[in-house]
Amino acid sequence: MGERKLFFDDVKVGDEAPVTTHKLTRTDLVRYAGASGDFNPMHHDEVLAQAAGQPSVFGHGMFSMGLLGSALTDYVGVGNITHYQVRFARQTWPDEVLSSKIVVTAKREDGGKKLVDLAVTLSNAGGEDKVVGEATAELPART
Repeated sequence: MGERKLFFDDVKVGDEAPVTTHKLTRTDLVRYAGASGDFNPMHHDEVLAQAAGQPSVFGHGMFSMGLLGSALTDYVGVGNITHYQVRFARQTWPDEVLSSKIVVTAKREDGGKKLVDLAVTLSNAGGEDKVVGEATAELPART
């Protein structure tokens, strides 16, 4: 089964990418700490996190950004993103189900490049935005 290819000609303002979801686990936090080298105990040590006033350990912001980035590349294709910027709105907690929302906000041409601007959000099941940002992708023309 080949990769789905998105063409500039087929995209309309208001289009939404397929939603991707991920249930955040404590194992995700430990695996990401090992992969990133970010061993801040707030992400893996329940006792220290609670001693610091947190209800529990919480997810790495960059892990959440990566989840959203994967949803983005699933939609526009690997290698097509020219800009990706987010802000971290809220912490993520173990057992939260996180869902992406990616909406086409504009289509434009700049220097012969066919660009699509996108609003990107990662939210939990309760509708709380965890990561909010924007992205731009350069897409191929169909013809």
